[in-house]
Amino acid sequence: MSSKKDFENTFPSSKQIGGSHYKNFSIQPYTFITSNDLSFFQGNVIKYVCRYKNKNGIEDLKKIIHYCELEIQELSKIKERIENVTNKIKAYEQKVWGEDKD
Repeated sequence: MSSKKDFENTFPSSKQIGGSHYKNFSIQPYTFITSNDLSFFQGNVIKYVCRYKNKNGIEDLKKIIHYCELEIQELSKIKERIENVTNKIKAYEQKVWGEDKD
């Protein structure tokens, strides 16, 4: 017969270390985060949204805001890089064809 330890070793995502604040959810935050291929920052937002009422309250709400700000910062950097590449392509096209493609 299998023991609880055998089950936990086979299915490590079914156990929680350090509290029970995720145990009552029908979908575990870890499962939702990995199933939806969320970024590190997005995953932390989900995690803290799920647990704030049962764990650290206002502190966790502040962490949600912090991780949202970090995600915004990261997306802004990506947007800036895309704009830089787009501008370089436009400059190259103008140099090659001598006119704007727009």
